[in-house]
Amino acid sequence: MIVMALVVLGIVMLYSTSSARTVTPHYYLQRQIIWLVLALPLAVLVTRLDYHVWRRYCIPLLVLTVILLILVFIPGIGLEVNGSFRWIKVGPLRFQPSELSKLAVIVGMSAYMARFGRYGHLLSKGLFFPLGGLAVITVLVIAEPDFGTTFTAVLVGMCIMFAGGTRVLYLLQLGALGLAGFVVMIFYNSNRMGRVLAFLWPEKYPDQAYHLMQSLDAFYLGGAFGVGLGNSMQKRFYLPEAHTDFILAIVAEELGLVATLLVLLLFAGYFICGMTISNRAPDTFGRLLGFGVTMMITLQAAINMVVVTGLGPTKGLPLPFISYGGSSLVISILMCAVLLSIARSTADAGEQSARGIRDRAHRL
Repeated sequence: MIVMALVVLGIVMLYSTSSARTVTPHYYLQRQIIWLVLALPLAVLVTRLDYHVWRRYCIPLLVLTVILLILVFIPGIGLEVNGSFRWIKVGPLRFQPSELSKLAVIVGMSAYMARFGRYGHLLSKGLFFPLGGLAVITVLVIAEPDFGTTFTAVLVGMCIMFAGGTRVLYLLQLGALGLAGFVVMIFYNSNRMGRVLAFLWPEKYPDQAYHLMQSLDAFYLGGAFGVGLGNSMQKRFYLPEAHTDFILAIVAEELGLVATLLVLLLFAGYFICGMTISNRAPDTFGRLLGFGVTMMITLQAAINMVVVTGLGPTKGLPLPFISYGGSSLVISILMCAVLLSIARSTADAGEQSARGIRDRAHRL
């Protein structure tokens, strides 16, 4: 129900933002609905599957992800947009393999830690081996370049390693090294460095801070109850690409603080439900898989909200289930289906256990 509410809100807001396009009205809405129609039957299938199938097909999933991440750099297959190689054209649609890499990282790390987590105190099996597998995917993602997805995938991967048994000291050292690497890469990337400087001193870098300032203006203009659905001025004249990463700002302007807090509460509810499912899973793989899926969705949502509200530098991460983006929508819904699959298996296991207890009691 939580995911359904978020998806419906996303469709409504895309209807609103699409109306601002005078050349092709409702362009974003139409394409998002196409992806939604493709995602729903696939999600139903995943919900019905035993979630252990992800463990059995972990290696093929990782290999497929790596191949797709390489294909984005091949001319004629991959698409370059504003200097980034992130998309593969599939007929009239575009697919973003970096979104699939999020699911692949969760499945791969969960499968590995479920098998070798008891060796988490060892530097080789507890850190180097899982880190090597994680690096294969994240290096390809960051080469696109996609700093936001890389940061989120690495953070979730480390969370799964922690939950699986890796020593905290190893993870702290890895985190410090990774943070230093990110700082160096940002320093040598003028675009990303401009975003950091604009966040720290927006008055000195008005051009780079333009996106952020217009987002904050949207929150201010919306007030408590908003200016009304479809009445946003920011999406028409001021806030670029309002339908993607900054769609929450349009939610705030048109529907107000009340709707914004509702979105926050819905993601908090998703986190609680996901962690409950993870905690009740019948085996280690199920617990780690549910934990990873929950952290991926909620961390991405948290980072997006931090960026949109000006609490962090601008980073290109969509708001799950709401922002425009077919690849993000499909993978987010599939992750929800994986959670439901774990919950369903847990319920079946509980029912079998209760039936066994009743049978033994009857025999006694």
